[in-house]
Amino acid sequence: MDQQTNKISNPPTQVPKTPQMNARDYANDMLSTEKYMTDAYATALNEASHEALYLDIEKAFLDSQRCQRELFNLMFEKGWYSFEKADTQKIDQAFQQFSGYSSQFPYQQ
Repeated sequence: MDQQTNKISNPPTQVPKTPQMNARDYANDMLSTEKYMTDAYATALNEASHEALYLDIEKAFLDSQRCQRELFNLMFEKGWYSFEKADTQKIDQAFQQFSGYSSQFPYQQ
């Protein structure tokens, strides 16, 4: 299977190819920033000991996560973000491999 038929994407929205940043560059930069911020907020949430501080950080985390998702959706819609199709056999193998791990969890259902 060639690379093109193994991709899930939309037709790309054309942007000027100049040394200046274009709409795609700005969207990609913002997406990267939001991903970084979401990770940082997640760490802060794990370490916040004061409840009011925790709630403030949680709000910022959720806002950042929502913004990240909206940027991702925009980039996918414009064809600036694509995926490779998942191979069913690889998914089944991973499921089999990791499904046995649940017996190692301390609390079983």
